[in-house]
Amino acid sequence: MMHKKIIYMFVACMSLLPLNPFSAAYGQEADPSKDTTKDSSKDEKKDTKEKTPSSEEITVYGQHSKMLVGNSVISSKVMNDLNLNTLDDAANILPGVNVATTGNSRNERMLYVRGFSRLQVPLLLDGIRVYLPYDNRLDFGRFVTPDIAEIQISKGYASVIDGPDGMGGMINLVTRKPKKPLEAEARGNVNLGNGGGYNAFNSFGYLGTKQEKWYAQVSFDENNVGHTDLSSKFTPTVSQGKGKRLLSGSEDWRINTKIGITPNDTDEYVLSYTRQEGKKNAPLSTIDPPSLQKIWNWPTWDIDSLSFMSNTQLTDSLILKFRIYRNTFDNLLRSFDNITQTTQSLKKAFNSHYYDVAYGGDVRLTWDVSSRDVMNFAFYGRLDEHNEHTQSFPGGYTQPNQESIEESYSIAADNTYDLLPSLKLTVGGSYDWRILDQAQGFSSDTNKIISYPTRNRGAFNEQARLAWTIDPKTNAYVSFSDRVRFPSLFERFSTRFGGAVSNPGLKPERAQNYEIGMSHNWDKVKVAGAVFYSHIEDAIVAIPMVYEGVSITQNRNVSHGNYVGFELSTEIDLLSNLLIGGNYTYIHREMTDPTNANFRPTDVPKNKAFVYALWKPIKKLQIMPSVDIASNRWTTDSYGIDYYKTGHYVNLATSVMYQLTDQWQISVGAKNLLDQNYQLAMGYPEMGRNFFIKARFVY
Repeated sequence: MMHKKIIYMFVACMSLLPLNPFSAAYGQEADPSKDTTKDSSKDEKKDTKEKTPSSEEITVYGQHSKMLVGNSVISSKVMNDLNLNTLDDAANILPGVNVATTGNSRNERMLYVRGFSRLQVPLLLDGIRVYLPYDNRLDFGRFVTPDIAEIQISKGYASVIDGPDGMGGMINLVTRKPKKPLEAEARGNVNLGNGGGYNAFNSFGYLGTKQEKWYAQVSFDENNVGHTDLSSKFTPTVSQGKGKRLLSGSEDWRINTKIGITPNDTDEYVLSYTRQEGKKNAPLSTIDPPSLQKIWNWPTWDIDSLSFMSNTQLTDSLILKFRIYRNTFDNLLRSFDNITQTTQSLKKAFNSHYYDVAYGGDVRLTWDVSSRDVMNFAFYGRLDEHNEHTQSFPGGYTQPNQESIEESYSIAADNTYDLLPSLKLTVGGSYDWRILDQAQGFSSDTNKIISYPTRNRGAFNEQARLAWTIDPKTNAYVSFSDRVRFPSLFERFSTRFGGAVSNPGLKPERAQNYEIGMSHNWDKVKVAGAVFYSHIEDAIVAIPMVYEGVSITQNRNVSHGNYVGFELSTEIDLLSNLLIGGNYTYIHREMTDPTNANFRPTDVPKNKAFVYALWKPIKKLQIMPSVDIASNRWTTDSYGIDYYKTGHYVNLATSVMYQLTDQWQISVGAKNLLDQNYQLAMGYPEMGRNFFIKARFVY
């Protein structure tokens, strides 16, 4: 497939020819030091007619940015103040978003956006898709946040201009960019367990410069978890004792570099490189007997991204944006005989290697047709190559490499038209398609590579949004979005170690999302809310069947369902030095599985709330208590057969920060102060009471 790589690179280079080689930022990033209490008129403008997003940003509708904790955006200030060091913890404080865990032997952290899973809500880093070509089962607990300026989340209505697969929304991580001639920051954070013993540390360093015609920055972040502690209320089992959670350690570090040329006020070229490396264990189920446990670890979980972005103001009414990137993913999963992780002699032991690479790019054109009319056009393309092989035991036989190659494309357009000065209509549509060039597997019966039948798929998407500025402090909107999500290679072809059969003809899932929202600012009281409804069609479900006398499963498009709910956010300035705020989400999900009458949609609580306060009793002291509350959610056992309810939880936390000098800041705090023994997945209890101590230097 080398010729395809050459074609991708050639097209990308040809796209650069019209551009001024000394032009500027695909746009402006969020400033991590900016005041979070903007003028409300900017909020109204943002909600009715969005600015053209930069290369690093996505279009986020409905946010009320004057709130400290908004509807759709989390700032670096909030992540620092609440000590939210990973993506799953940070996003969980927003309405409509909840954290979950897979449990089982993978024990990955997931996010659900209004009921839609990580497979249905793309993750982007500076606008570039983070995608694992084979299964795309991202672990959101691996993504650290100190170098993130802003987390942006589109819920339900994700603009087709921002890329394909946004069936249930999008999550975008915007990295920092310098604003001053010299910027520097360093943080050190230590986490302590229930009894005050060491659990983990997080370190972060940043250095940047902004000059007249260029800027540069570099950052480094490490999150090292030695282990976590269970609640003191946990009752020991044969697989897990009190105190230290077995096999709960992980290590992740990330380096991010960026250099940009800014010759004028509108144009910019940006070259970025991000490298992240990690390794982790997977804690055992506390309810499964030792003989049935899977002992898995990941000594390698590495991703990197090299990208080039440009923004050129061609004329007063035309802006051309271009991006090209290369991403890689290197992964090793090992399965051992027992908890010591020293031997691989049983049949359940294996070493599974993945190596993936993606080449991609996109071109976007914004045309101000008139003062009332703006058009956007976009084209996306990506080539994914997946390579894998497995070493199986007890014999130690290593399979030959198996390769799968897939191309993904999307062409999109939208138009925003001012029907009235206070009434804006946005209409958009796209066509997404995938070309499967090759899909290989391995037959253990013949010890040979097998080639699966290939099939290409395409689908249309459409959406519309009407926004009304009722008065300078009041907004309302209504939106509709009809989007698809293409199944992964894993869903189509994985045999799950002999427990499944492939389905090359699997179709995309589809969701129609409807939403009505409104916000109002009474100066000292801000309120925003939304009512939403989603109808899901052709949902992918693993159907039990018998194949050649063996009971297995096969993924099929047989399920459908409905999600309905509402969100409410508020913030109140009680005193000049005290504010309180919070949000509440209600969501009811119904999904059907024609093969299983007991089927329940898992991992999303029906009721969820987050409440916080910010008190400054003296100028340099800040106290920020918060509470995260969630009701029951459905979960399954380790085999996905029986369904259980997890129980509700009330997670009380607090953070106390003192500004020693203009540069130095120290914080202490605690989470799960009530030391609740709760779980998000059956058999996988969450961390008990824990504490942190953090020092921060900013120049």
